[in-house]
Amino acid sequence: MKTIVIDPGHGGKDPGCMKNKTKEKDIALDISLKVGQLIQENMPDVKVIFTRKDDRFVELHDRAGIANKNHADLFISVHVNSGPAGMHGTETYCMGLHKTEQNLEIAQRENSSILMEDDHKENYEGFDPNSPQSYILFSLYQNAFMHSSMKLAHKIETEFKQSNKRHSRGVKQAGFLVLWKTSMPSVLVETGFITDTADFKILNSESGRFDSAWGIYSAIEDYKKDIESVGLED
Repeated sequence: MKTIVIDPGHGGKDPGCMKNKTKEKDIALDISLKVGQLIQENMPDVKVIFTRKDDRFVELHDRAGIANKNHADLFISVHVNSGPAGMHGTETYCMGLHKTEQNLEIAQRENSSILMEDDHKENYEGFDPNSPQSYILFSLYQNAFMHSSMKLAHKIETEFKQSNKRHSRGVKQAGFLVLWKTSMPSVLVETGFITDTADFKILNSESGRFDSAWGIYSAIEDYKKDIESVGLED
């Protein structure tokens, strides 16, 4: 495993979800930079590429394009969740057909970023993030990297649960555009609910963000050992 692309969700004119003055885009960037730093410090043989390193808007198809162009071995998109009262914890997504209405709602929210892009109809083959019918196309999508993506996702959630003592909502599938066109194992990590008091306290603190980054990094390290021990990478 030589190259990892880390994708801080949202950015620039797209703040993501918000609570008070705290924005998803800022939390995602901070956690992502921390993950990258941990990889660089502990895995000097692995190249880290960020889709953004500051507060800028990057179109979803360009994020996948950065990973494909650099022949990345992993793509990890970092996000923050939001939801009704009582919903809390972490969850990690792989590309796939949503199994529940809630998974669809989360995918719709994250995919709505494309409405800020000038040529989104051309870039995403006419996809409408607000139309449930558009998501039917994902049922035809065959992800050659599903096994490896699921393996990494489970490792991330295990780290959150065991090392960070977080409530893990598990590994899920949904139609995320940012994962759709990546040509490598890829996951989207929801690091907690900004709408939950306890999660917000974690996400809004330096120590909480570092712990989140450490959980993701530790999962990457474990995943790397696994695939290199058998000499296979999908």
